[in-house]
Amino acid sequence: MRGIKNKTAGKVLMLRPEEIRPSPFQVRTHFDEGEIASLALSIAENGLLQPVTVRKVGGGYELVAGERRLRACRMAGLERVPAILREYEDSQTAALGLLENIQRTGLDPFEQAKGIREVIGIWGCTQEEAAQRLGMAQPTLNNKLRLLNLTEEQQRFCLEWGLTERHARAALRLSGEEARTAALAQMARQGMNARQADAFVKSLLEKSAEPRRRRIPMVKDVRIFVNTVNRAVKLMLEAGVPASAHRTDGEGYVEYVVRIPTGSAR
Repeated sequence: MRGIKNKTAGKVLMLRPEEIRPSPFQVRTHFDEGEIASLALSIAENGLLQPVTVRKVGGGYELVAGERRLRACRMAGLERVPAILREYEDSQTAALGLLENIQRTGLDPFEQAKGIREVIGIWGCTQEEAAQRLGMAQPTLNNKLRLLNLTEEQQRFCLEWGLTERHARAALRLSGEEARTAALAQMARQGMNARQADAFVKSLLEKSAEPRRRRIPMVKDVRIFVNTVNRAVKLMLEAGVPASAHRTDGEGYVEYVVRIPTGSAR
């Protein structure tokens, strides 16, 4: 972390809410208004017990951490908001905002994945390094990033129907957008829990893996030959010759085995 040069850095400033610009690295797109209203009531009665964190950018102040608290202060009508001034680089600001959301009020899985992707881009690091910095197991981080392989519409569907990260990961085991959308819809319709969703997708994968018998389309000329064989066997039977025929349809061919008893075998 870069050393703090500003003499006021680390001190608590009393800033007007309108002086604090939102963080460009905020990954949360939805805030629970009821939760913020409840926090606003507490702030109006007891004041803000934990100051927000800001940094100096372009002659103004930019929020680093405390979006919910700042919104609640505005709702409570506070004229001044206590803010701790820190000197952070973009990479630190993005990571701190993401960590605060993860640790405090949990982002939805897709917001979390987008936030992780964003800080990896800012840091210019590998997924393994990002996992270490975020205090997260690498397989967990990889699984979260995989969620972004769902389309935006599929992500919204999961959130609207209360499908969890595990439901989403189960759908990702299927190939193709159409199959994933259909699977998510079925999970929602039947109210499947995560374990049932896993079992459902497993059954779909097993079913698709079963070998399928394809009917071989027959060209007109081949049909003529097949009919000729059938007629020949029929004529032999009518003449008292106990002939028999066995037909097999293969990949790209039709096989006939015709058995005609010889005079010595009769």
